Amino acid sequence: MKTARTQATFVSPIVESRRWLAGVTFADDQPLLNLSQAAPADAPPEGLRQAMAEAVLNQTSAHLYGPVLGNEDLRAALADQMSRHYDAPIAPSNIAITSGCNQAFAATIQSLCAEGDAVILPTPWYFNHKMWLDMQGVTTLPLPVGEGMLPEVAQAEALITDRTRAIALVTPNNPCGVEYPSALLDAFFDLAQRHGLTLIVDETYRDFDSRSGAPHRLLQREDWQETLVHLYSFSKAYRLTGHRVGAIAAGPDRLFEMEKFLDTVTICPAQLGQIGAKWGIDNLDQWLAGERAEILDRRAAIQDGFAPLAAKGWQLLGLGAYFAYVAHPYEESSDVLAQRLLREAGMLLLPGTMFTPAEAPEGHRQFRIAFANVDRAGIADMISRLADFDG
Repeated sequence: MKTARTQATFVSPIVESRRWLAGVTFADDQPLLNLSQAAPADAPPEGLRQAMAEAVLNQTSAHLYGPVLGNEDLRAALADQMSRHYDAPIAPSNIAITSGCNQAFAATIQSLCAEGDAVILPTPWYFNHKMWLDMQGVTTLPLPVGEGMLPEVAQAEALITDRTRAIALVTPNNPCGVEYPSALLDAFFDLAQRHGLTLIVDETYRDFDSRSGAPHRLLQREDWQETLVHLYSFSKAYRLTGHRVGAIAAGPDRLFEMEKFLDTVTICPAQLGQIGAKWGIDNLDQWLAGERAEILDRRAAIQDGFAPLAAKGWQLLGLGAYFAYVAHPYEESSDVLAQRLLREAGMLLLPGTMFTPAEAPEGHRQFRIAFANVDRAGIADMISRLADFDG
């Protein structure tokens, strides 16, 4: 019996974890700590909202179809911003705007892969990447990470077959939070180039990288357009999650192929989100620097406050951007413990089983903690509740 492509994959972990909340009540002295989703919950800055509201009232084009690859002014502004950030010459013709970064990944895969082809994903992986590959009939080649939760080039090379088309990396990483060293990205670029593969680098969280300056040199390579596809999201930087604005940097020939997919799926990115993103690029550098400083402070709060958990046998495996990735000391699997933590400690966090293959034992020992919406006080509360939890 034939099955639909959607049946080839699992339920989104975000959707599934929200269902766990049904029927659960929380004590007044222990309200819900939602550590499940890496998305800012606050509204964008007022100036950005005013610019979008003004466009709704007075800009006819805000309600019409636009170019498939995005508005020219936003493509030019992002090309200029990236050129400055990466100290590399990025042209507007290298940029496409998409309906969120998930669509950017989907368009990339559609331009590279046929059914039965394969893509290498480090594991723990970003689950939506795995879901899209499943639904397209593209084989995922899991690459278990090594020391420091970093993927290893030699292990990746051992996975390559004649059907492998790409290697997909996320840095700063989701779910592990780790920032990939520049030399490691260079080595993966060389690997991809050597085997005629595409290196996909998703930098959704680049604005919260703890390093100053360009985090890598990939876009400085003269031949980067032959090997690299770079993905980005405005959602985290400017709190535009609901407006779905992502971006791709790639060679024009690759964007030509992606354009066919984007035109068929959404025709064009939504105008209001693009207007907001353009205003953000033009006006929010200082504000975004403050947002980054706040996230880095929360990261430090977890690093500095982890001792009570370490004493109970917890391990801090990765930390950065919006995420801490931890290993627990209990016999029960993390997918069971996650629902116990919700009921007994008022915390919603995602088990490592949602980021690893079913047969991978490490996922049963791990959790992703997303702290996008938890301040220092909330982090202290989280550490206290986990330390008090009787597994």
